[in-house]
Amino acid sequence: MLKRLFLALVPLVPFLLNSCGGGGYGSVGLLDAPKVVNVSSYDPKEKQRAGDSYSSQNVSALRRNGAHGLIARTGKGTLIDEKCADFLSAANREGMMLGTYYFVLKTSDPVWQADRYVGRLREIAAQRGLQGRKILLVGDFDTKSSASDIVRFIDRIEQLTGVLPVIYLENSGGLRATLSNASAAEKRRIRQCPYWIALYNHHNGFRTPRDLMQAYGIWDDWAMWQYGGVEWGGGRSNSKHYNHGPWRAPQYFGTMDRPLEHNAFNGSVEDLRAFWARHSWQPL
Repeated sequence: MLKRLFLALVPLVPFLLNSCGGGGYGSVGLLDAPKVVNVSSYDPKEKQRAGDSYSSQNVSALRRNGAHGLIARTGKGTLIDEKCADFLSAANREGMMLGTYYFVLKTSDPVWQADRYVGRLREIAAQRGLQGRKILLVGDFDTKSSASDIVRFIDRIEQLTGVLPVIYLENSGGLRATLSNASAAEKRRIRQCPYWIALYNHHNGFRTPRDLMQAYGIWDDWAMWQYGGVEWGGGRSNSKHYNHGPWRAPQYFGTMDRPLEHNAFNGSVEDLRAFWARHSWQPL
């Protein structure tokens, strides 16, 4: 009797894990986790199949496919992203949660880049009538960044806005070594900011978000997981999507006709909205 019950349950294990999270994959499974899309001036990528399309002026298809929020790149180093304002306006028209990130480069002072980030958001809000909307703040750090760079950016953003930004990190051996060897004070400061994780496959010893998080030696949990990314190769944009264990992500986001970067939040929709509010800033 017990043997028959066990054999009957075995095929359901991936479904149960996917529905309930667990195994280092998060508090909810891929199907239930609220989705967020991130974009930059490189988006949209080229069309690759029949389906729904989007542009920096119209993101309604992203919303229809379940994206609760949109995070647009505001700048990179000394450069601004020319599509950020359009993407934020389009997401605002769809009633999506608005988010932004700044790609902080080692070649420029992180404090200067924080000033540029906040200043540009003030400009966009004034130009596009977004002063009444709260906008998620994110620091995305290049692989050569030091713990001090990250701390200085965090400190300046909090000084200017009163908000602790989310921290996005690529799956980089250099960053893992740098941050795992950071001082106790630096780790405490960085730990105050939520971790947005990037993990597209289960190779290199990191099978789950928890595996990668533990390698950094800073956070006790992660907030968002970029499980679907894009890389350029062979003359086209190629989807990078996590496809292992209970998190078997499809190549494309819903019915979209081209690859894009998409993320899952580690919690419910209500948790996502509370998280977004905590780490968002309303430009004056």
